[in-house]
Amino acid sequence: MSKSIQAIDMNVYYGSFRAVEGVNIDIDARSVTAFIGPSGCGKTTFLRSINRMHEVLPYARVEGQLLLDGDDIYGPGVDPVTVRTLIGMVFQKPNPFPTMSIRENVLAGYKLNGMRLSKSDADGIVEKSLTSANLWNEVKDRLDKPGSGLSGGQQQRLCIARTIAVKPDVILMDEPCSALDPISTLAVEDLIAELKEEYTVVIVTHNMQQAARVSEKTAFFNIAGTGKPGKLVEYAETSTIFNNPSEKSTEDYVSGRFG
Repeated sequence: MSKSIQAIDMNVYYGSFRAVEGVNIDIDARSVTAFIGPSGCGKTTFLRSINRMHEVLPYARVEGQLLLDGDDIYGPGVDPVTVRTLIGMVFQKPNPFPTMSIRENVLAGYKLNGMRLSKSDADGIVEKSLTSANLWNEVKDRLDKPGSGLSGGQQQRLCIARTIAVKPDVILMDEPCSALDPISTLAVEDLIAELKEEYTVVIVTHNMQQAARVSEKTAFFNIAGTGKPGKLVEYAETSTIFNNPSEKSTEDYVSGRFG
C-alpha cells in the first residue's frame, strides 16, 4: 500500500504540442500533495499522466520517467490498465455509474477487471470501502438503490469508495470538491486527512484555502503564455509555499494577484 512517486524530466505532449515541460518532483508516500496554479498551466495534465490516464486521448504521450516506488510506470511492457488499478483517480464531477446500485458501484473495479468474488468477500469489500469513505452509515440500508440517487457530496464519496475498493497505492483527485457545497466539501476534506494514513494522495485544486488545509506539500505550476508549456515553478512544504515562497510568481498567485 501507499507508494512514493518520483517524476524525472517529465514532458507531456498532445501530438507535437508540449503541454507540460521538464517536471522533476518527489512525492512522499502516505501524504497529501496539492497541485495549484492558474487554468491551463498543466497541473491536471500532469496529474493524469501519473496514472497514464491522459493516454486515453489520441496522440498523447510522455517523455521522461515516472517512478512508483522506483518502478517506471512508463517502462517497456507496462500495462496502463494495471497502472490505473495501482493509481486510482477521482474526478472533478462525481461520476457514479448511473445504472448501477451503490453496492455495484463500489465493486465496479472488480467487475471491470473480470475478477470473481464470493458474496461474503464482496460484502466485506463494500462495507470496508464505504466505511473508509465515511459513507457506510448513510447508505447501508439502501445499497441496492442507484448510486445516482445520492446527493452530490455522497456521490463523490461513493466514487472515492469505488476507487479505494480495489486497494490502490495512490489516489489522484482532480478538483474533487469543485462541484460540491461547503458542507460536502468539508466532508471530503476530512476524508482526505484520513486517507493519507493508508494512501498517497495527490490533489489538484483551485481553492487556495483547501490546499492549505489538506496538504503537507504544494506544487505550484505556471505557464509563460498561451501556446507555451506548463512548468513546475516551485515545490515545497505547504506552509512555505503560502507564507514564504522563493519565487515571485508563486507569491503573486497564492496572494491572489493573478490567476
